[in-house]
Amino acid sequence: MIAWLCLGSNQLKPRTQVQKAVRILAADPKIHILEKSSLVRTEAYGKEDQPDFRNQVVKIETKYSPLDLLQKALTVEMEMGRARKERWGPRVIDIDILMQGDEVMQTMSLTLPHPDFHNRRFVLELLCEIDPQLRHPVLDKTMAELLSELGDPED
Repeated sequence: MIAWLCLGSNQLKPRTQVQKAVRILAADPKIHILEKSSLVRTEAYGKEDQPDFRNQVVKIETKYSPLDLLQKALTVEMEMGRARKERWGPRVIDIDILMQGDEVMQTMSLTLPHPDFHNRRFVLELLCEIDPQLRHPVLDKTMAELLSELGDPED
């Protein structure tokens, strides 16, 4: 199954942390990295009095179910030193499952597609870089269409 992950960091050399997380994921025999977007600097989302993030979207092929992929992501975060203290606070690494195939689900621990990612310009720009025709399974629009709907960031 194909999945799209967003990785972000704003602590301890963020670019290095994102690259390390991608290497850890790629070392898992149930995950194959298909494509990576650029690794970009992004203003903090949510709690604004923190350093900017480095973010990257990764397209993977995985044998993990959505809940098992979430568990893998949480394990990588923990091994890399993420402490889940503040919901919108600084983090060594944050791995979000944006979408996994055309799965639509909501559990206590996972919502697919990731809620509200379609309103985050930086995520849509990175998704459009690697997969602009990817369709959001709930909104039934491509990533390019969703990005276009956000309008010009200068407006």
